[in-house]
Amino acid sequence: MAAVTGGSSDPGVAAVSGEHTGGGVGVQGLSDAFEGVHGESRSPNTAAVTGVNSTAAGSIGVYGQSDPGRAIVGVSKVGTGVFGASDTFEGVHGESQALNTAAVTGLNNAAGGSIGVYGQSDPGRAIVGVSKVGTGVFGVSETFEGVHGESQAPNTAAVTGLNNAAAGSMGVYGQSDPGRAIVGVSKVGTGVFGASETFEGVHGESNSPNTAAIAGINHNKGFGIYGKSAEGDAGFFDGTVTVTGDVRLTGADCAEDFETADRLPCEPGTVVCATEDGRVRASNRAYDVRVAGVVSGAGDFQPAIVLNRQERPAGEHVPVALLGRVYCKVDASHGEIRVGDALTSSPTAGHAMTVRDQGRAFGAVIGKALKPWQQGQGLIPILVTLR
Repeated sequence: MAAVTGGSSDPGVAAVSGEHTGGGVGVQGLSDAFEGVHGESRSPNTAAVTGVNSTAAGSIGVYGQSDPGRAIVGVSKVGTGVFGASDTFEGVHGESQALNTAAVTGLNNAAGGSIGVYGQSDPGRAIVGVSKVGTGVFGVSETFEGVHGESQAPNTAAVTGLNNAAAGSMGVYGQSDPGRAIVGVSKVGTGVFGASETFEGVHGESNSPNTAAIAGINHNKGFGIYGKSAEGDAGFFDGTVTVTGDVRLTGADCAEDFETADRLPCEPGTVVCATEDGRVRASNRAYDVRVAGVVSGAGDFQPAIVLNRQERPAGEHVPVALLGRVYCKVDASHGEIRVGDALTSSPTAGHAMTVRDQGRAFGAVIGKALKPWQQGQGLIPILVTLR
């Protein structure tokens, strides 16, 4: 027989009610072998047991304590095991002082596609993990991704890693043995994008004797590796370079870097001669056997190769075309220039002229004219063939 039995047919009157006005417990249940308080309800929209606390912040609706068992257990065959909702705070809040257990654990042992922990927030953050000394969010899977992120937003990442600590910290770290540590795949965008304001955009290192630290492979007609620099070199190789195919250069001539005499600049197209100290200056004598070539870069011709490139202030060095096509200053006042004419230095500073005296031209020929020039001074393309 029950210690206390109550009944009521009035929906506004409780079957059993307990009230304590002196600061004690309203209703207390105690059992040595079963529930201290047991509640059952046949109503589809009400709880079997309800705890309501309408006092100030910090009060508790339902409190459960068990040592060493489970303080509160929620089990449902078709519904939610435990449901928590709040207008101003966490829906479910968990804290733990144990070293090896989680404050909140989500386990789902059902078939594929089930979810251990599900978070949804509109428009806030669905799941947030914060730790002062440990891992913020840790994901492990034996058969699928440890952490999987998807996003439909056009300007945000599916997964973002930010590290604002000191130098040497990592935004995203990937390790896989023997698989691929990080893989980026995109059908219409960049597979992997790296940018840095003070260091390499993408840095690769390898200790393998047979593979590259960075490999660029294009299975279509595009570039395997593309390099571009606004001011510096597009590519730099510290070591031997092996090429198994053609080297296609878009420039027109092969030039070599020369220091200018007295550090006087020579503009592109200028005919230059060598000085006693191995520098160059604008030529000013006819049939000068010291003629060295033509300063490259005039017109729409740029050097394909510059040998012995030096880092000097602008104007103190010039690329001198030694072979190939280059635009050259000419002066037809010493004779009309026709296509195929051999050219040599002229008395006009920095200008070439047509060869009229073959005997004096030996060792002073710059090249051959590729376009005619009838009178006065001008700029024409020539084929540099020093002899």
